[in-house]
Amino acid sequence: MSVELQCEAEATQALSKDFYLARQPILDRQQQLVAYELLFRRGDVKAADVSEDLHATASVIAHLAELGLEQVVGTSRAFINIDAAALESGILQFLPQDKVMFELLESVEATPQLLASVRAMRAQGFSFALDDVVSADDTVAALLPLASLIKIDILGMPEATLRALTQQLRKPGMQLLAEKVETEAEFELCKELGFDYFQGYYFAKPSIMSGKKLMPSELGLIEILGLIEQDEENSRIEGAIKRDAALSINLLRLVNTPASGSTRRIDTLSQALLLLGQKQLRRWLQILLYTRGEDTAFGSPLLQLATTRARLLELMAERRHAGQRGAAQSAFTVGILSLMDTLFRVPMPELLEQFHLADDVRAALLHRQGPYGDMLAMAEAIEHAKPLPDESQARLGLDADDLYELLPMAFEWSNQIAQSA
Repeated sequence: MSVELQCEAEATQALSKDFYLARQPILDRQQQLVAYELLFRRGDVKAADVSEDLHATASVIAHLAELGLEQVVGTSRAFINIDAAALESGILQFLPQDKVMFELLESVEATPQLLASVRAMRAQGFSFALDDVVSADDTVAALLPLASLIKIDILGMPEATLRALTQQLRKPGMQLLAEKVETEAEFELCKELGFDYFQGYYFAKPSIMSGKKLMPSELGLIEILGLIEQDEENSRIEGAIKRDAALSINLLRLVNTPASGSTRRIDTLSQALLLLGQKQLRRWLQILLYTRGEDTAFGSPLLQLATTRARLLELMAERRHAGQRGAAQSAFTVGILSLMDTLFRVPMPELLEQFHLADDVRAALLHRQGPYGDMLAMAEAIEHAKPLPDESQARLGLDADDLYELLPMAFEWSNQIAQSA
């Protein structure tokens, strides 16, 4: 870290432990993860609006410098909100040009000074996006030649207005991002209109179909997980895995990632069972549920979301129940299974009929009850950059200070899983 940025980090240290760094996925037209928007969130705020002052941006950048940008976003790009004060401060130059996209907030004014600053940074190789665009007003028109991407806020926008605005803003070389996309229908519309990127949680909200049947391969994986839960012998578990060639290959790929913690190459299922043990193997099989089929590849946003949740809950349980490995394993299970209804498009109660789960795990998944339910509620708030639930913090004895330490570890572990492809 440079001397200047070190000073900035030290100046904000007292406050930095009071916030966490939320990240929201940005997807391409194939619904693959390409970037994260990084959002500064104070742990004690009661509203979810973004802090737009210099201190917020400085805190994010100091935080990134301390953690390492790749630890937070992996191989993806980072989108960071900035205002005029941040632009003039000189702190932005400490970030790598090829890893960041600066979002000019809708509150900025296109003054001659600001335009000159943007041109100077573009000359250094930095890229800019216009944030929260809802109309082609004079400010947007002035900034348009300096931007390489426009983020259009589609929330509540009539289709006719969106179509007209898209046609007005699309220029050669300009990329469009639809933000606050919350349904599959909105995604399909924006895709039809030619948007390049998409932000929102539509990918985690597909239509749920009661009575839908799981595929034989999916049922087979659930059956293997059941064998582990019943503490069956390794030979029987290995035999069940070997009956699915794709499962065997993907499992060996996963257990050879840095995230597995293994220090030696694992070449056979027998080695995987012996070195990892059944409890650890269960973790990797749960992850593999998200790699079944074309739409759930290792780099899918749903897998990233599920693995980040699972690891965060595991770390929260370890912090709350030091030395109790069983609690950490249950917390991981809650996190990884919490998106199973989305993955299979089957209601959670119907899915859980096919799993052998403890009552406290079921209560967390179905009703967000119990300590694991509180952990899950906190994780979901983080994902949407919302305030942390006061009741959950109080019951767990965990707060933003804890998340400041635990979130980067969850991000890094999830990034390692995604990079295994």
